[in-house]
Amino acid sequence: MIASVAIAIGGVGLFLLGMLMLTDGLRQLAGGAMRRTLAKYTRTPTSGAFAGAITTALIQSSSATTVTAIGFVGAGLLSFSQALGIIFGANIGTTITGWLVALLGFKLNIGLAAMPLILVGALLKMFGSARLRNVGGAVAGFSLLFVGIDLMQEGMAAFEGVVTPADFPPDTWFGRFLLLLIGVAITVVTQSSSAGVATAMVALGAGAISFPQAAAMVIGMDVGTTFTAALATVGGSTAMRRTGFAHVIYNLLTGAMAFLLVVPYTGLVGVWLTDSATGNVQVALVGFHTLFNTIGVVLVLPFANLFARFIEHLVPKSGPELERSLDKGLLQDSAAATDAAITATRMIANETFELVAALIDQRRGRQANKIRVQEIERAIGVTLDYWDKIPFMDKQHALKQQHTSAMHALDHLDRLHNRCVQAERIDALYSDHRLTRLAKLLGDALAADFADDGLIGDEHAMDRLRQLMREERTVVRNKTIHEATDEGTAWPDMMRSLDGARWLHRVSYHIWRIVFHLNNMMPSEAMTKTKSP
Repeated sequence: MIASVAIAIGGVGLFLLGMLMLTDGLRQLAGGAMRRTLAKYTRTPTSGAFAGAITTALIQSSSATTVTAIGFVGAGLLSFSQALGIIFGANIGTTITGWLVALLGFKLNIGLAAMPLILVGALLKMFGSARLRNVGGAVAGFSLLFVGIDLMQEGMAAFEGVVTPADFPPDTWFGRFLLLLIGVAITVVTQSSSAGVATAMVALGAGAISFPQAAAMVIGMDVGTTFTAALATVGGSTAMRRTGFAHVIYNLLTGAMAFLLVVPYTGLVGVWLTDSATGNVQVALVGFHTLFNTIGVVLVLPFANLFARFIEHLVPKSGPELERSLDKGLLQDSAAATDAAITATRMIANETFELVAALIDQRRGRQANKIRVQEIERAIGVTLDYWDKIPFMDKQHALKQQHTSAMHALDHLDRLHNRCVQAERIDALYSDHRLTRLAKLLGDALAADFADDGLIGDEHAMDRLRQLMREERTVVRNKTIHEATDEGTAWPDMMRSLDGARWLHRVSYHIWRIVFHLNNMMPSEAMTKTKSP
């Protein structure tokens, strides 16, 4: 008996290991394709649900899909309601694992045939190219799923007739609720609803539990997946906490609905359940899992925008605005973290440019500008630290290029920030009519160039402005020195004008380089969104 328990537990472990290897391999193979698919096809919550379901089914990881969606929200590429569609769809996509197990593991019983594939996968993992190593990991993981199922069945076979449905809470409303809690506990411990569903299938096939009992446990496993989302609400960013709360509330509502469907669904498939064909009962269980998730999505999608507003009201924005996109929870996904860091960098640039315009326009309050200077200084430091923590893989050349451009942009932002505290040089702009006119030209150019989206400017326009300021600096220098020589202008006044001219030139130079690097680090998904009607 002890040996059978050990075998069953080992089977669960192999199944979990297989899931980890399969999802990691598929996720690496999908790479940027998953991100491009989600960004391209998510226009509404409904299209997001389709994209989320398909993507999750392909990469076998609802958490990867969810993290990507959160990253897009933080980066401003998707609205929160659009991201909710992706998250809802991921709940459907994750049920594909159950179908694979039910149809291949129980109907076809391919556990023995899958064993040689483990060696194939291991060899590819050890000796293949980067892409083949990912293929090898996915193949080995896929095979381990069914080896794990076989071991679970072998271990549970010893309990057939010993452990019966009578040993579990009875098939009553309260009994089903207790079974639901057992399902929650299983998922919390294993951190995988797929492993829990597979375990329920094995127990169901061994006659240890009845179909209504298994259905109640599966509902609990679906609710148990919100445990990780709930943890993300503690200390996470606004986007992460909103997503966590939305996931918890949605799954609880879907679970309550599914709880009411257990009896009618059991009656509907009752005739089929009495069929002695192998695997029928497991297919029926997976069908129930997919059915209540699909119904839940269909019911909530018409109210996605209303639901999003409710969650936004429940979880208001918090923390410094310039740093809100820097979600530490996204650091597990280098692409999502890069999008978040790019958004923060662009927001800092926008705020700094607005500060420059405010400093030029002396009618604005200096005290408010002083506070903005401090906020920008802090945001630059925090963003640099975040960029430094993003883990880049060797083959992620595009992300590394974005990182390089961001470092250049932040370096120029830091130097531009230092120019913003040079009060005497800024005051010098209004000691000379020519400098005053040039300062107004710079302020107007900033206002016009960043009026549309407040983040991306015209690099060529900024370069022309920089060239003009360089030429005007020479003109002011020659004019000032000439006046000092011929008209006896005081040396301090001359230096004051020269300092103002230098300030304008250096500020315009930093702005040009910042805009240049901002455009270079724009993610492709963001460019797609920008061009969309």
